Formats: sequence, C-alpha cells, structure tokens
Amino acid sequence: MAWFKRESKGITTSTEDKKEAPDGVWNKCPNCKRPLHYTEQVENQYVCHYCGYHLRIGSKEYFSVLFDNNEFTELFSNLRSGDPLEFVDTKKYSDRLKETQAKTGLKDAIRAAHGKVDGQPLMVACMDFNFIGGSMGSVVGEKIARSIDYSIQNKVPFLMISKSGGARMMEAAFSLMQMAKTSAKLALLGQAGVPYISLLTDPTTGGVTASYAMLGDINIAEPGALIGFAGPRVIKETIKKDLPKGFQTAEFLQEKGFLDFIVDRREMKEKLASFLKMMAN
Repeated sequence: MAWFKRESKGITTSTEDKKEAPDGVWNKCPNCKRPLHYTEQVENQYVCHYCGYHLRIGSKEYFSVLFDNNEFTELFSNLRSGDPLEFVDTKKYSDRLKETQAKTGLKDAIRAAHGKVDGQPLMVACMDFNFIGGSMGSVVGEKIARSIDYSIQNKVPFLMISKSGGARMMEAAFSLMQMAKTSAKLALLGQAGVPYISLLTDPTTGGVTASYAMLGDINIAEPGALIGFAGPRVIKETIKKDLPKGFQTAEFLQEKGFLDFIVDRREMKEKLASFLKMMAN
C-alpha cells in the first residue's frame, strides 16, 4: 500500500543532516511539564511563566538577578576543599572533587561576592546545588566566615543564599564544625550591628538549616522551597505519625513562624533593596 510507504526520497532527512537543538536552549518545567525556552527563563528570572514554579538556579544566576547590571567583585575564589580523611566511598573524595570542579566550573559549593543592589552595597554568599548537592564542607564554612568578616570590617549588610542537601559526609567532623563556626561568626556580625538577611531556596536541608540558614535578622524563602533538617520519611518513622499536608514547604514554615516572608524571585531585588534602605536608616 502506497499510503504506508515513502516512495519519494525528498520527504526524508538522513541522520547526518538532522539538526538538533543545542543543549540548554530548551528546558522543561518540573511542575507543569511545559517546555521553556532559555531566553524566556532569563527574562522571567528563571521562574516558569505558566505556573510560577521557581527553577533551581546557582550563584551565577542569582548574582545576575540581584546585582545592578550584573556587576560584582568575587572574593575568596581560590579556596578549594582538601581531603584530610582520605575518604573513599564508590570513588576517592579527591577524585570526586576534581570531576565535579571540571564538570561545573566551580571550585566548591559556594561563591562569595560584593556589589550593589539598587545602589545599596551588599555582601552575598550563594550556594550551588550542582556541586555535590550543595553540601556544606570546610570551604563553604570558611567562605561564609570570611564574608562575614568582610561585612563587619566594611559595615556592609550580609546576604546568605542557602541551597543545600546538608553537611558533606566525606569531611565528617570537619564539615559539622562549620555549623558552630558560622553561627559564632554571625553572633559577631550581630554584635557589630551589621544586618544579616538569610534567603532559603529549594532545597535547604540538614546542618545548613540547623545553623546559619535560620539565624537571619530577616529570614526569607522562595515559594514552594523545601526546608527542613531531617527528611520527612525519617521524621515520620521517628514520631510514628503521619505528617501534615505541605510539611517542610516554605509556606508551612511561614505559617509556623520560622520565616518572616516568602518572596517571588521576580520581586526579590526590589524587596531586598527595601530592606537594605530601611536598615540603613
């Protein structure tokens, strides 16, 4: 039957002549599953314009959203994690670090920079989930500590953008020590009278939540962000009860008093500028 056969060669395209869309041009919203073009994502500040879902982004994107004209000065960029325990799981930790650094172009799971937000000076430390799940290791703690020192010395407000799966198990106690270290530094920041704003994004979990993420003078979260210490399965098995609907979402935490505000990313810069001006006066 001719209906089911392609007799004319002109209506087919050989494999070598097919044109593929370049990687990264199109993305799919994890919530509504609709296709999103990269240009549209940038224009809408990486928020789905169909359903309002906030896509996971890293420090590069947050800096472009917040800093005026995307102009900033990055600090402490030379810091890299060591392997003091010579840790090995499915592969050596030292090899995992090298592979992740090559894949992401990042030195570790955090970047620190200072610039201006609507003309107001601000020091920002932002975590990157793409780097071993945004895990908190010794470099993360050290960069936060040095960022706080910069804020104290220059009397510049400090913004911490958290996005993490928790402490980095490959550094064991060296990782857990960062909870106390950063909390102590934030106490010094408070004594110096310098404002601290904590922005919790999806996800913020584990030791990060249990330390600097919840210590802000103002605690802000993005809509729908997962925020918690232990996972819901662990909590459910521990307390032997079903968890309430929406448990560990930003909206649930705001209702219980853990958050001051939930702010849409498209309005984040304007809100932060308002806070900075208010605290400056």
